[in-house]
Amino acid sequence: MRVLLIGGTGFVGRYVADRLLADPAVQLTALGRGDDADVRFDLSSGSPGALTRFLDAVHPGVVVNCAGTTRGSARDLTRHNTVAVATLCEAMRRSSCSARLVHVGCASEYGPSPAGSSTAEDALPRPGGPYGVSKLAATELVLGSGLDAIVLRVFSPAGPGTPAGSPLGRLAEALRRVMQQGDGELKLGGLGAQRDFVDVRDVARAVHAASLSAAQGVVNIGGGRAVRLRDAAAALARIAGYGGQLHEYDTTLTGRIPQPAGAGHGLGHGGHGPGHGLSHALGHGHGPAHGPGHGTNGGPGAEPAAVAAAYPYPDGCGAWQQADIRTARDRLGWRPRIGIEESLADIWMEAACRI
Repeated sequence: MRVLLIGGTGFVGRYVADRLLADPAVQLTALGRGDDADVRFDLSSGSPGALTRFLDAVHPGVVVNCAGTTRGSARDLTRHNTVAVATLCEAMRRSSCSARLVHVGCASEYGPSPAGSSTAEDALPRPGGPYGVSKLAATELVLGSGLDAIVLRVFSPAGPGTPAGSPLGRLAEALRRVMQQGDGELKLGGLGAQRDFVDVRDVARAVHAASLSAAQGVVNIGGGRAVRLRDAAAALARIAGYGGQLHEYDTTLTGRIPQPAGAGHGLGHGGHGPGHGLSHALGHGHGPAHGPGHGTNGGPGAEPAAVAAAYPYPDGCGAWQQADIRTARDRLGWRPRIGIEESLADIWMEAACRI
């Protein structure tokens, strides 16, 4: 089976590439904007005609699209997340290859959910920001294209390679700094948001399964349980062997200081959820969890991980998100295998290498 992978150098795309390359039946060709792609092509600016000619020459049986951007202006998001997919769909419609399309979407397309609920694929999407809107528009283009296509709505991916600018990546970096400097107190802002984390390696397994499946439409890919970020922080501190205290400053809602989030919180409030919409809980960043992030403040003489303000996180998903993943089980034979503790351990292993 010849597979064309678009966006194989990003956080999710790298693991998808590894998974596909491990299948001896797959012949993989990578297309992207970078020099490390087999073929350079920018979906956001390239013509459908040029891409059609390439598809006719390569003749893939499956096209996997992991490309896109998680940050930038509304114009940038529309160009890279929506216009790019329009180009891809048009090129595939014109092509003689009749390839199947596996498109990687995201949970930001759903927007906020009621606390305690599980979001199924038939939920009415109400994205709360331009990122989610641009991704939802791309999904609608795929579903309306007439192609043999499936959209995997990935909730919050985590695990090895988690970008340093993501909520969990920033949390690990803050912990690394206080341990390196010997500080006995780690201060974090507003850790009450809950997201459904799924390990990026499990996401890659889902993409592989979707490539082999005949399933169409939207399929949720998540851990199936929401995790409060303060519980993830406590678990990460425990994994790192941090003996100091974690103090939470609720800067996102009331500005008052709630009870400290100590290591004893564990993971009792939820399960396997990643963090598309948690950077406001950490008080950092402007992009969803699987995208790059801005650098952290601090340094000698600064309060190591004190959070002075909380910045809006553009996933627009509010305080709670949890996936209903029964469709993935029933139609793809997929379920998550890697729990949040293993994902956090791998995130910490990479951060610890910088100490």
